Amino acid sequence: MFKLSISSKTIKPQEIAGTWVTAHGYVRQELRVDGRYDEARGFRTSAYRGTWTVTGNRIDYLDDLGFTAQAEVIDGVLHHAGMRLYRVDSGIAA
Repeated sequence: MFKLSISSKTIKPQEIAGTWVTAHGYVRQELRVDGRYDEARGFRTSAYRGTWTVTGNRIDYLDDLGFTAQAEVIDGVLHHAGMRLYRVDSGIAA
């Protein structure tokens, strides 16, 4: 896994774009550089889709159906809705 060293500093979207997964692999998020995201849960692909923006080290999600959520990147780990997601690639998702 790729270790991204980010704590509370301001981060750029391209620094966190890519694929993030929980340790057990159940939740997977693809954060794309075009500001879109696609989240899979278990066998349910594209369970959530929408846009994402970054403010400081916080990610704000807006689901295509209007649902909002937040996450933070702390020491290279994405903390979202009580889960920890880990970066699995170092490339930029397109």
